[in-house]
Amino acid sequence: MKTDTEIRHDVAEELRWTPHLDATDIAVKATDGVVTLTGFVSSLEALCSAERAVKRIRGVRAIANDLSVRLRSDASRTDPEIARAAAAALEHELPYSAHLIRIVVGNGRVTLEGLVDWQYQKERAEEAMRRLVGVTGVTNLLFLKDRPMASDIKQQIANALRRSADLDANRISVEIDGSKVTLSGRVHSWSEHETAAETAWSAPGVKQVTNNICVGP
Repeated sequence: MKTDTEIRHDVAEELRWTPHLDATDIAVKATDGVVTLTGFVSSLEALCSAERAVKRIRGVRAIANDLSVRLRSDASRTDPEIARAAAAALEHELPYSAHLIRIVVGNGRVTLEGLVDWQYQKERAEEAMRRLVGVTGVTNLLFLKDRPMASDIKQQIANALRRSADLDANRISVEIDGSKVTLSGRVHSWSEHETAAETAWSAPGVKQVTNNICVGP
């Protein structure tokens, strides 16, 4: 197992290695495999990139992302400008479902509201907002429409987990309660942790995924 010193070193190196991320003002702390990021970044996308970089490091058990967004002077936008850019970004990213999403902008923060059919639409809408210049935060209040659940949905999810080349499905268990899926078990990396959740979200009718999978040896 990695020591905290090794994890902190690897995280710092990965942050410096990540394209389009200036890690100059990011401080890294590691305690018992829990990594804490503090400091400032110049955009919301940079903040998310930093978090993704930490998740790529083996040995990281959990992340506390306490980074703040400090916009550059040339990245400042008024709320109406952000709202127009947000509407255009949604039309480009989700041309067939953008009309289902309402956008509210206040003090640089974007709030998404409405009902969508799939979890991927909720995630892609939020990702599109994070990439916009001038956005300091995103509140995702999108909900999924009610859809019928297949009677064998537990087996379908288990089969999908086994098909994934990135997972050891034998270490993951699946429980179903109505439209809620709960995953438990243990995986080796955050990448596996995220892949398992994405697989469960792909099942028709799933409205909530609780990922209790632990990351560790």
